[in-house]
Amino acid sequence: MGLRLFAAMILLGSSAVHAQDPPAAPPSTVELKKNPITILKELEPPADAPYELGRGDEIAIEVIGRPELTSKHVIGPDGKVTLPVVGDVLVADKTREAAAADIQAALSNYYQGVTVSVAVDKYSSNHILLLGAVANPGVMLFDRTPTLLEVISRGGMQAQPTNPGAGSGVPTASAARTVTFPEECIIYRGSNIMFTVELKALLEENNGLADYRLKRDDIVYVPGQNKYVSVLGMVGKPGTLRLDNKSTLPQLLAEAGGPTEKAGQYPNIQIIHRGTNSVPGKTQIISYRDILQPKPLDLTLQSGDIIFIPESGLSHMSSVIQTISPLVNLVTVGALLH
Repeated sequence: MGLRLFAAMILLGSSAVHAQDPPAAPPSTVELKKNPITILKELEPPADAPYELGRGDEIAIEVIGRPELTSKHVIGPDGKVTLPVVGDVLVADKTREAAAADIQAALSNYYQGVTVSVAVDKYSSNHILLLGAVANPGVMLFDRTPTLLEVISRGGMQAQPTNPGAGSGVPTASAARTVTFPEECIIYRGSNIMFTVELKALLEENNGLADYRLKRDDIVYVPGQNKYVSVLGMVGKPGTLRLDNKSTLPQLLAEAGGPTEKAGQYPNIQIIHRGTNSVPGKTQIISYRDILQPKPLDLTLQSGDIIFIPESGLSHMSSVIQTISPLVNLVTVGALLH
C-alpha cells in the first residue's frame, strides 16, 4: 500500500511528576482494527463542502430593499465585520448563508422585513503554506478547495534530466526532462494533527488519494534529503525541524519556541518513534525535569519521529493527538502515567 497511517492517543495523568512519585508505567501498543484508508478519508474535507468565510476575505453584504445598508467589508483578524447601527457581527468560519442569517438577525432588531445575502468578492483567507524542498515555497491562495497535487505543482518541483551529457555529467540542451515528485509530503493541520502522504507511490498506483483535498491553513512540508522531526502540541512554534547528529531534545524544544503555559511547569514529553514497515513505532515518556538535569538522556531520535507536549491538567482520556506516519502500522500508543 502506498500509504500507511499511524494514530497515537496519549493518555494523560498529572502534568507534573514529583520526585516522590512512582515511576511511570512503560508505554503499551495495541493494534486497531479500523481501516487506515478510512481514517485518512475522515480527515479529508468533503468534495462539496461549502466555503467558510475567513479572516481577510473581502465580502459584499446586500440588504434587499435597503441600499443604504448594502456595503462591502474586509473580515477583520477577530473574524468580525462592523455594520452601521448594529456594530460588530462575527462572520468568520461560517458559510455565506449562515453569515447572512446572523447579519439579518442583528439588523432585525432595528429594521423590519430585511433580507440579507453575502457574496465573496475576494478570497484572501483560503491559503496553504508550502515549505521544504521546493523551488517556490510560501503562501498560496485558492478560490476553491486546494488539493495536494496543485500545491506541489505550484511549488515548482525541479525537473531532472533523463539523459545527462556524457563525461561531465552536465545535461545537454536537448536532453529529455521529466518532472519529479517528492517521495513524501507531510501535512500539518493545527498544532496536534499531522499526516504523511507517500505521494510518489500513490501516483504510481494511480491512487486518487495522491490529490488529497486540503483545508484552509494546512501546512505542506516536503522533507527533501534532510532528516527531520516534528514538534507538536503545547509549544510556541509547532512544525518541522531539521535533525542532525548534534541535535538534542532541549535544543529542538528551544527551536520550537519551548513549552507554552498550557503545558504546565514540568510537562511529560511524548516521543513517538516512527518505527519500520514491520515494527510499529513506540512512545517514550520523558519528564521536562529530566531535560533540565545535566545527566544525558536515554534517547535516540530518528528522522520522522514526533515530539509531542500535551496540555496540562487534563484527565486521562481528554488529550488526543492524531498522528499519521507512512512507515508504521495503525496503532494506539497509551502512556499510562500512574
